Amino acid sequence: MIQEQYYKWHSQYISRDFEMLVFGHSGFPVILFPTSKGKYYQNKDFKLLDSVHHFLEEGKVKIYCPDSLDADSWYNYGIHPADRVKTHIAYENLILHDVIPFAQYETGRKKVAAAGCSFGGYHAANLAFRHPEKVAYMFSMGGAFDIKQFIMGYYDDNSYYNNPPDYLSGLQDDWYLSRLREMGIVLGTGEWDICLDENKRLSGLLRNLGVQHWLDIRSETGHDWQWWHQMLPQYLSQIK
Repeated sequence: MIQEQYYKWHSQYISRDFEMLVFGHSGFPVILFPTSKGKYYQNKDFKLLDSVHHFLEEGKVKIYCPDSLDADSWYNYGIHPADRVKTHIAYENLILHDVIPFAQYETGRKKVAAAGCSFGGYHAANLAFRHPEKVAYMFSMGGAFDIKQFIMGYYDDNSYYNNPPDYLSGLQDDWYLSRLREMGIVLGTGEWDICLDENKRLSGLLRNLGVQHWLDIRSETGHDWQWWHQMLPQYLSQIK
């Protein structure tokens, strides 16, 4: 029986209550983001947790499934694009200062893994690439990484520094590069995936930076849960 715990707390970073499910009793901490506007229980409901049950049962990983804030940030077309980005930054601060320290405390690990499917892949990648001192592994499945589609031509520094295709293009800081080069990175996609080109583009940027990674393009594979169920167990097996 896999241990499952529900948490709800008031976070100062978003000035409201926030919810999260945690699966497993011990092991390497994995922050598993939901897809676009998904809830904290989405990865459970869509059986993604079932696909890695043996890792959880054996205590190899402990998986943290936070809620999303996408409906209030990137997908909130009722507010100015600058405020969409700022709302996302508040969400990132919650992950950085609420979720990750809790995962570190529970597991005794200094770093976490970040993972997600589709737009959850954006959250995983952006967190990992912006904060490589906190993330040891990044696993994206069918990831979408360019947020320009959500800000309708608006652009500022916050937009730039939360858009991986842009800030990776200009990355020269040796401190960041050295830590990115230590990270285990997998970009999982398929030949039929609507996000295939985004994954190829991100892979090219990482390659230009000398950052080793695995661009896993699977034949006869598209953009849906059935394929992500196959990817995640293989990617989690990379964790040492």
